[in-house]
Amino acid sequence: MAKKFIDVMDTTFRDGFQSVFGARVLMDDFLPAVSAAKEAGINHFEFGGGARFQSLYFYLNEDAFTMMDKFREVAGADANLQTLARGVNTVTLDTGSRELVDLHAKLFAKHSTNTIRNFDALNDVKNLQYSGERIVHHGLKHEVVVTMMDLPPNCFGAHDAAFYEKSLRDILDSGIKFHSVCFKDASGTSSPQKVYETIKMARRLLGDSVHLRLHTHETAGVSVACYLAALEAGADGIDLAASPVSGGTSQPDILTMLHAVKGKNFDLGGLDVEKILKYEDVLKDCLKDYFMPPEATQVSPLIPFSPMPGGALTANTQMMRDNNILDKFPAVIKAMREVVEKGGFGTSVTPVSQFYFQQAFNNVMFGPWKKIAEGYGKMVLGYFGKTPVEPNRDIVALASEQLGLEPTKESAIDIADRDESKSLAYTKAILEKEGIEQSEENIFIAAACKEKGIAYLKGEGKVMVRKLSDMPAPVTKKDAKDANKYSVVVNGNKYNVEVSDGFDNFAIKSVTPANTPKKETESSKKEEKEPVQSSGGSNEIVSPMTAGVFKIQVKVGDTVGKGQSVIILEAMKMEIPVESPSAGVVEEILVSQGQSVEDGQLLVKLK
Repeated sequence: MAKKFIDVMDTTFRDGFQSVFGARVLMDDFLPAVSAAKEAGINHFEFGGGARFQSLYFYLNEDAFTMMDKFREVAGADANLQTLARGVNTVTLDTGSRELVDLHAKLFAKHSTNTIRNFDALNDVKNLQYSGERIVHHGLKHEVVVTMMDLPPNCFGAHDAAFYEKSLRDILDSGIKFHSVCFKDASGTSSPQKVYETIKMARRLLGDSVHLRLHTHETAGVSVACYLAALEAGADGIDLAASPVSGGTSQPDILTMLHAVKGKNFDLGGLDVEKILKYEDVLKDCLKDYFMPPEATQVSPLIPFSPMPGGALTANTQMMRDNNILDKFPAVIKAMREVVEKGGFGTSVTPVSQFYFQQAFNNVMFGPWKKIAEGYGKMVLGYFGKTPVEPNRDIVALASEQLGLEPTKESAIDIADRDESKSLAYTKAILEKEGIEQSEENIFIAAACKEKGIAYLKGEGKVMVRKLSDMPAPVTKKDAKDANKYSVVVNGNKYNVEVSDGFDNFAIKSVTPANTPKKETESSKKEEKEPVQSSGGSNEIVSPMTAGVFKIQVKVGDTVGKGQSVIILEAMKMEIPVESPSAGVVEEILVSQGQSVEDGQLLVKLK
């Protein structure tokens, strides 16, 4: 009897890159590996969408549409090229208007896409109806999704096989047109038994003619077992990645899964081990200069308690590295459990996973529930759709008070349609003001990426990629004589400190050169950008955390009131307003837009 053919989608160039490098891989670096994958017999690729849209403009100074077209040139006309969309969020963290949802499908069809996998993190079918309709309207195949995860211990009411059956029945009853169905577990936390029961249920409801897939990650260490359970239950396809962007936070490796099905009645894409070996060798060479985050190669026993998706985990740790706060990551992951428990059980996949992480981040940095993250707050209030269960009432009340919004049950896309700032006319006006061509691509880039999209279109984008060749060289034996020497600042006074092994072996010398006056000028202090700890003075506005300066809202001479926002910082994809502790007049602004600042650094002086 012939083995059952299982379609394998290679996620290397989308989810693999996102899960390992936070989506930050340059196009010219990886295209040779696409050619190698084609030679190895792979013809189904996930090649764009998800975080591999915004990230190109945020971190790579590349155009996602150009990348997609070049990918098609290399992969060939017959390849099935697939992207990932977030329902009414398309490829952003916010809801889009109907205009934007339609333009998303139109442009992705124009730029080489065959199939769009379309999901909603809340499993709210209302968020899939219009997006699915436009995907089909523009001639694309629609892969509709039910999102999965396991809940933290002692949480009930969603995310079991019965919940997924209800979600699938809602899709079927809604009349949404689709060509295939995917069960997507971005955090990899579902148990193999639940996967088996869920796929069995779906096969029973869908019959044998509908293509049925499972997507998972290795983050919790059970992905291969889940894939085997799905195949035994009747799945037609699975998602795999190639080394070095496989395993850990990503999908299981193609070679690993080929090994796992030995002796079983499954043919994984007709793939040959020797050809895949050659492909992986090429990919490793393409990526040899990229810094491999250690957390991307590990499985974590904490993930089932705090279901952080592999695709979001490294994106967040990369941002924390950028802001020099990676030491806070364990505490944030630990804090995420409570955030999930009280948030209404939306599936931990973008954008909800980002909302969970942002709220956990705020709980660690500012104190538990002292600052409600905008995305998390809007989610519990209903602005992204209906959560699987009712969120915690106290948290809903806090969100309503802090954000100044009332809870709603209105459709998320209807709310977006009423928001003038989400109209295409609003975006066109911005492009006209900036002197940027109003092509459909530029309109979508600006609408999806806001200020950073505009910066890219104006030629002001930055490349923020972690490559080994760009990183500081480690201290060598030649430099060891200086390895125990440090410069420190104590109460504004600078010293050189020499430290030796053992007790009481230290020396302190003045850092000030003999030919420089000991009294430093204010301008010299500013140039060195030293962190300034808040003295509690009401005329000093300091940074509450390490972050980037996103906007400066005042200028020298402006009168500000107590509690007025004067600077907006950016960290973890959040805008964090810094408020004046008192009324006064702006005497000096000590930072510039785009600058990185430290916790406690003086930003603005008042008089």
